[in-house]
Amino acid sequence: MPAGLDIEVEIGGEPRRMCCGGCQAVAQAIVANNLTDYYRHRDAMPESPREAIPQALQELGLFDHPEVQKNFVREIRTSEGEHEREAALILEGITCAACVWLNEAHIARQPGVTAVDINYATRRARVRWDDNLTKLSAILEAIQAIGYRAHPYDITRSEQLAQKERRTAQWRLFVAGFGMMQVMMYALPAYMADVGEGGDMSLDISQLLRWASLILTIPVIFYSAAPFFRNAWRDIKFRRVGMDVPVALGVGSAFAASVWATLTAAGEVYFDSVTMFVFFLLTGRYLEMMARQKAARGVEALARALPAFAERLPQWPAEEGERVAVVDLCVGDCVRVRPGSVIPGDGEVLDGASSTDESLLTGESRPVAKQTGDAVTGGSVNVASPLVVRLTQVGEATRLASIRRLMEQAAAEKPALVQQADRIAAHFVWVLLVLALVTGAYWLNVDADRALWVFVAVLVVSCPCALSLATPAALTVATGALAREGVLVTRGHAIETLARATHWIFDKTGTLTVGRPGVVALRCAEGADETEAFALVRALEQASEHPLGRALLEKVGAGETAQLTLLRAQTGLGIEARLQSGDQIRIGVPAFVAALHGQPMTAEMADWLAAGDSVVALGDSTGWRAWFRIADALRPGVAVALGRFSAHGVKLTILSGDAPQTVAAVAAELGIADFHGGMAPEDKHAYVRAAQAGGANVAMVGDGVNDAPVLAQAHVSVAMGAGTDLARSQADVVLLSNDPAHLVAGIAIAKRTLAIMRQNLAWAFLYNIIAIPLAMAGWVTPWMAGIGMSASSLLVVLNALRLQKPIRSGT
Repeated sequence: MPAGLDIEVEIGGEPRRMCCGGCQAVAQAIVANNLTDYYRHRDAMPESPREAIPQALQELGLFDHPEVQKNFVREIRTSEGEHEREAALILEGITCAACVWLNEAHIARQPGVTAVDINYATRRARVRWDDNLTKLSAILEAIQAIGYRAHPYDITRSEQLAQKERRTAQWRLFVAGFGMMQVMMYALPAYMADVGEGGDMSLDISQLLRWASLILTIPVIFYSAAPFFRNAWRDIKFRRVGMDVPVALGVGSAFAASVWATLTAAGEVYFDSVTMFVFFLLTGRYLEMMARQKAARGVEALARALPAFAERLPQWPAEEGERVAVVDLCVGDCVRVRPGSVIPGDGEVLDGASSTDESLLTGESRPVAKQTGDAVTGGSVNVASPLVVRLTQVGEATRLASIRRLMEQAAAEKPALVQQADRIAAHFVWVLLVLALVTGAYWLNVDADRALWVFVAVLVVSCPCALSLATPAALTVATGALAREGVLVTRGHAIETLARATHWIFDKTGTLTVGRPGVVALRCAEGADETEAFALVRALEQASEHPLGRALLEKVGAGETAQLTLLRAQTGLGIEARLQSGDQIRIGVPAFVAALHGQPMTAEMADWLAAGDSVVALGDSTGWRAWFRIADALRPGVAVALGRFSAHGVKLTILSGDAPQTVAAVAAELGIADFHGGMAPEDKHAYVRAAQAGGANVAMVGDGVNDAPVLAQAHVSVAMGAGTDLARSQADVVLLSNDPAHLVAGIAIAKRTLAIMRQNLAWAFLYNIIAIPLAMAGWVTPWMAGIGMSASSLLVVLNALRLQKPIRSGT
């Protein structure tokens, strides 16, 4: 450390000495969780050969401090009871599937690292490690040691990196395009003229044009094509060949041969083919990058949902507010959310009545009414009037953060199809190099003048990138499309399995029904007045906490209340009171009310009870006044949604722990022939195992704690968004909107995704099977090979982007 410097920053309550003012600025920005200032100061500092971590981080290991890690690292408890940490990172420098393989293999070999997954389409990495064996700083240093840069994932930094990538790509493309046009201007006369003594062009002029082409090609090679050579050298250094190795070999050999021909004034030059190939390849990669970033932005929409600032009311109910950063909000803070503003965290409405747009979170396009006492979700938009909200969850504890983590988990996990494609792509380049060498040797004997450009064409015409992108691109776009429908994918395999499901099993309570009692029918006795009956219900049940009493109050709504005295509740029976006339009035089970007047139950009451529903009667000494049928009502639109399930040709089953007659009534109303009631969790589990043994691809939909074992057993599991935490943690898919119609739309998207993945894989294989033999036969020039290679990668990404189109209603 330089003498004389005494700069300190407090980290974790301890003073830490900095080596310079630049380090101090970086450290202060990190500790303050100000990532924007961190990156601004860090990028202004001189970098050491270890490019991934600035000097301050190398000296102090700031990324190892909990204060720094809280925004992108979370603690995980394993099934063995061990505590591990998991970081969300973004990698800079990923150019092909080989880069992903190299990083995953290298990081996995580090002591203490237990898991690593990198998404090729989004450049996102999920790294898990044992904090007792290694530190995050050591992992980051291991990444930068192989030539990549690792950053804590932050949506702002992610966009900054994307902008930097676009800007750099545009400049490289511009230089390559300008050089290509100028070189083609010099090459065209040489192609058309007869060079030599007595010809249209003298040897001196021809040589001058060659030197001009060389000068114009140099910036294309050493600037525009520099990443190919740099990445290829890195791959070779670590004994791994990626797609940049054959590209660099082809471009480098053609350029070297052309330089030699220019220096010796003998042989052919390929400056036009080299510049054209680099331009077309960069064009394809640029378009692919733009499409990939568009797909990634769809997945990252949730991360952009929360605002940067909020209006806090420190002295509520005093109206005076202050503008603060959202990261500074705490549980219990009161905030004012104006119309059009985003709610900064989960909370409860203290004042105001409005509606919120929750479409980003649940897929529900209609605004949801909110009034005092209602819960609101961070990330939803206040639509109509100002609201005052007391925050109950902030930051990583909000529902939005939980949804985002589940999406990140799904994006990082690789389905079997992706792993298989990656394995094939990993060996593809070696096969290609062997074919190129064999082809070059063959053409040297057959036609030496054509050998070099045939060799180059074989090297560059193939495209393992298309093979590696075929499935990740489709899955990335599909995950975003499903999230917009309120269907959150939490496991990498879920989309493929969702599309293949042949047997759908539903829990009843909380899944097909709303999960709470509601009045589904009512009757007033002959001569009884409904308005008067409702006034009596309000008076009798106004203080009730019983679920049936709440259901009655919800049905009758606000209005006039009867005057009663001597209110008394009879446990398990009902409530009785006296009217102003002195007559006794009762509400409760029919037998309790019938004891007042001695009349038998009506036939309708008996039918309702036989169906397994609850019946609440209202009566006095003269007889019945009204009776209410209370049941767990079906979710709105569930019957239509299940009809669409049947249209997909799948089998439907209801498994429930409720009484068989209750389950039978629901099944009859929904038109489901296969149903089973009175089932314990182990019975449901056994049923699913039996269905799987019979060859069915089982999907299970549930919401409760008792559904967790069977959700884990099914091939693909769906938990309702309003279900228990345990059910959601075990599920592969979470239905945020709780609307089965959105699940039907999700199945349609999953089927389209599977079809597009097959199309992409078929195209990638077909292209390479056709293009490589044609190049080996000498029918493909290097510039044509560049177009083909770029177009094949671009095509699979564009095909995947078709999933962003909204599906038609009724699917």
